[in-house]
Amino acid sequence: MNSIRWFGNKSLMGLALVSAVAVLSQAATAETITGKSGNVQAQISYDKPEEYQYKNVQLKITRSGQTVLDQKLPQESEYDRPIGELDAKENQIPVLDLDGNKEPEVIADFFTGGAHCCTYSLIYRYDSNSKQYKKIRHEWGNGGYRLKDLDKDGLPEFDSRDDRFAYAFSSYAASGYPLQIWQYRQGKMVDVTRRYPKLIASNATELWQTYTELRQQGDDGKGFLAAYLADKYMLGQGQDGWQRVQQAYKKSDRAQFFAELRKFLREAGYIK
Repeated sequence: MNSIRWFGNKSLMGLALVSAVAVLSQAATAETITGKSGNVQAQISYDKPEEYQYKNVQLKITRSGQTVLDQKLPQESEYDRPIGELDAKENQIPVLDLDGNKEPEVIADFFTGGAHCCTYSLIYRYDSNSKQYKKIRHEWGNGGYRLKDLDKDGLPEFDSRDDRFAYAFSSYAASGYPLQIWQYRQGKMVDVTRRYPKLIASNATELWQTYTELRQQGDDGKGFLAAYLADKYMLGQGQDGWQRVQQAYKKSDRAQFFAELRKFLREAGYIK
């Protein structure tokens, strides 16, 4: 009798464990994001066991139906969320030729979560010699990027901003950002912002206008003055920019602000 009761309890425990596993399996939602260009197709799959959790993130790249890469993607945190193209209406993986070698690259974008931060990209390039994909990682910070063919050469640029200016001289909401444009060439990201003076000048004008509006509202506008001056340096107009900033900012901490700003711009590479 005792042995029969013990066996019955064991059976109930087994059923309970099976039920628990079934519930957990149902809770973990498997999702996929795909992208394709020519004979190259990419797929990111992941499990979503709970809200804001993303596990078992896997990237698979096939060429003409043959799997070339199938591996788990690195995540610094289980809250790193795989996303499709940042500027697209449809949630797809960007698969496109970034450097003009007739071979499409694969961009796996992630969002780390949080109120403002952050996005980063894993960019995969096919190496015809090893017949494998090699990757680099690029940080975008708060701003992300948009893919645009800015110079009309048939290849897209990464239209972004310099996120190092976030919180540098003001709160996030009161921070301005210099323009930043990148190209992907032979497996590396290259800063080509200075090749686009018209876009830099337009960004500088917007920054100054925002500074003027903030000043009228009672904000000191330091975050936008800093970004404006960085744009001016990229245009080769650093001296003119300094004169305008010094004439505009008259608060009691101006000497300290100007010293910190000059140091920051030099360390960030705007002052050569």
